[in-house]
Amino acid sequence: MVLSFFHRHPRYVIALGIGLLVLFLLGASDHSTLGYPRYDELTAQSYSLKSRLEQTERDYQAVIARRPELIKKYGGNVKDIEPFPTHGGFYTLWDFWLPAFTCPHKVERIGTLGDGGKYVCGLERLKKKRDCVVYSVGVNGESSFEATILERAPGCQVYGYDFSVKSFGPEIEEVRALKARSHFWDWGLSGKDAHSSTDEIKMYTLDTLMKMNGHTFIDILKIDIEGAEFDALTDLINHYSSLTPPQPLPFGQLQLEIHARDAWGKDLPKLLKWWERLEEAGLRPFWTEPNLVYMNVYRGGQAPDLAEYSFINIHSEHELTSDAAYIFNQD
Repeated sequence: MVLSFFHRHPRYVIALGIGLLVLFLLGASDHSTLGYPRYDELTAQSYSLKSRLEQTERDYQAVIARRPELIKKYGGNVKDIEPFPTHGGFYTLWDFWLPAFTCPHKVERIGTLGDGGKYVCGLERLKKKRDCVVYSVGVNGESSFEATILERAPGCQVYGYDFSVKSFGPEIEEVRALKARSHFWDWGLSGKDAHSSTDEIKMYTLDTLMKMNGHTFIDILKIDIEGAEFDALTDLINHYSSLTPPQPLPFGQLQLEIHARDAWGKDLPKLLKWWERLEEAGLRPFWTEPNLVYMNVYRGGQAPDLAEYSFINIHSEHELTSDAAYIFNQD
């Protein structure tokens, strides 16, 4: 009977066969409805952490190689380019510093959704760490970022420094369990130590603070020090690169607000040289967020000279760059 139908209507049978084949191929290409892993999930599982880091580093280096193109396009020489053009140029300083590195783990915003929250790479890898260390420099009375880390990573201790306030914000100070794992000093971070009895404001280098606390590594370093970050990070990099042998920077990731204003905001060659020092030290930006609150308050022709950046340190072996370090440091 089937053969008889085929002989009488061969075109209908062929069309039906093609239709069934198409449906089969469409079903095979989307396993998500059947509970199978999607293609991107299978891809992430099939590549090691090392290979993912190597690939995104190649991608980042390709972006760096294109930086001279932008310089040439808007002046030909970096000395002739304004970081924030007043002549109608369609760029800003932040276009030279793209966050083109991909964090190989989950990226999530930690803390408030407004000013004060930060983007963090791989917090899930710190949740069960036995001895997690967080430094927060520049507190200013708002501690939702630090409080959220303490809540989600019970092995973390937070060390705060800010000479403009006397404590963390209420997010920590009013929660006994969080306050017990926090430590605060009204000191500042600087590129030079200046904390003698004659110094009204006590300033410390990061290296000095770590030695005082008995730390050799910081998992998360947050810095928001109103423009002092340029000198502080320059001296930090100089210190560790001058050791014999040179040592990598002692932290896994950095959440940094950059204040490209005043003299720094007018000197693109100086800014680019500073940024390149960060890159040479292994810092790779994986997220950025212009400070739009600042722009809203001071709008009216003001340059967008404040921006939040998040970096991962690829020159140090830690939970974000090494599966071995991740496994070894778990509870």
